[in-house]
Amino acid sequence: MSVDRRSVLRGAAVGAAGVGFTTVGAVPTLAEAAPASHGDRSPFPQHKPFPPLLDDPKGILALPPGFKYKIVTQAGETKLKTGQPTPNAHDGMAVFAGSHGGYRLIQNHEISSNGPLGVAPIEGTVYDSGVGAAGGCTVIEVGRDGSNRGEWVGISGTLTNCAGGHTPWGTWMTCEETENKANGTTRLKDHGYVFEVWGDGKTAHPVPLKALGRYAHEALAIDEDRTHIYLSEDASGPNGTFYRWSAPRGYRLSSRSWQDLQNKDFGTLEALAILGDDGKPIPDVAYLTSAQLLRPFRVKWVPVPDRDGATTSVRKQFTDGQITRGKKFEGVFGTKQGVYVVNSYAESGTADLPADAVPHDGMVWFYDYDAETIQLVTYFPESAIADSGDPAKYDDYNFDGPDNVTVTPWGSLILAEDGSASSHVLSATPGGPTYAIVRNMLNDSEFCGPAFSDDGKVLFVNMQSPGITFAITGPWRDYLG
Repeated sequence: MSVDRRSVLRGAAVGAAGVGFTTVGAVPTLAEAAPASHGDRSPFPQHKPFPPLLDDPKGILALPPGFKYKIVTQAGETKLKTGQPTPNAHDGMAVFAGSHGGYRLIQNHEISSNGPLGVAPIEGTVYDSGVGAAGGCTVIEVGRDGSNRGEWVGISGTLTNCAGGHTPWGTWMTCEETENKANGTTRLKDHGYVFEVWGDGKTAHPVPLKALGRYAHEALAIDEDRTHIYLSEDASGPNGTFYRWSAPRGYRLSSRSWQDLQNKDFGTLEALAILGDDGKPIPDVAYLTSAQLLRPFRVKWVPVPDRDGATTSVRKQFTDGQITRGKKFEGVFGTKQGVYVVNSYAESGTADLPADAVPHDGMVWFYDYDAETIQLVTYFPESAIADSGDPAKYDDYNFDGPDNVTVTPWGSLILAEDGSASSHVLSATPGGPTYAIVRNMLNDSEFCGPAFSDDGKVLFVNMQSPGITFAITGPWRDYLG
């Protein structure tokens, strides 16, 4: 999630992490009926409306009544077990079962160069020693009460670790959002890869999974059959696209697959083409609008000629009309039936939007594995006020720049905004309404890495700057269950 019209800080840094939960309000009584815009015919779950957000007396997070937050880590304030400060620029994240009934987070740090709050290059975790303390991942052990039980480095020596995706065997795949090649000084190796990260701090395998391509990776998801990986690309000039990696016949992904995925020719990598009624690829997702909401479109997958981008960036190897591009392909999250993928926005008057396409402030898509179709399930029209960075009059109704996405234990979506004006965490029903469930009161920084614990009790989410991880608890089941 590269920053371009984002993150102009308005507030001061918060105090040290590890404070008690901050509670906002009490739970109000609401009607029990869920939204019924599609009735029983909806293929997606419905949920109860969230009440309006209440401002936080501490000026950090506005939450619905009855919800509370706790700060788990904060850049420069909390410390790793090895003594270094928690790195900055918290980004994509996943939550796993931890020790003693707690949780374990694996978290990206989207840092592009060596710096005082980069990820410390701990021996055994380093991919490229030339980059110093730059990007990478940390692992955080969290108690059921949201307390920080320890933090350590999972991988270091990488660059611009943006999002990624969890694996069925309990690891995290972190994505570098860059195409930087080795330069012999500050970069001794090529970058733009996916890496697998283990949470124990010991079984580190800092090797690039070259089979998944070298480009500005954003996020990914592995399908239920463990035979495909779906990957997004956040790039411009030209816009990036959505990719599918397919395993060789008879092969299933496992905890040992990192050894095979090092081979850039292992399996196949293909790019998405959404087909119009004439059977030809629609050149850009921005040609579709809310008028096509929930309409399934057939797709085809076009082979990538050189997935390592040795001489030409992967997205530039396709001619116009071969594939479907989109501004800022971002968050990806898989279910048993398919995979969600997000486009953050496409601004009017820019080179990244075709002249005859429609600007927007956010799209969420659902690709159905069996049907091999894709549907637009959430759409935010362009808002001139939001794009200017000014607060909208009805701030908690006005959304833009969805980025990371996760699926709740009850099947609905959580979206993290990386837009202009106010930043929110959103609860979205595919094909239905969207509600603000968190608002950043501290500054204009984006939210990143929303991840629900499997028991549905805690929503973990990051504020990228000044680099804070929150544990948010409350009656989630009452609204989402």
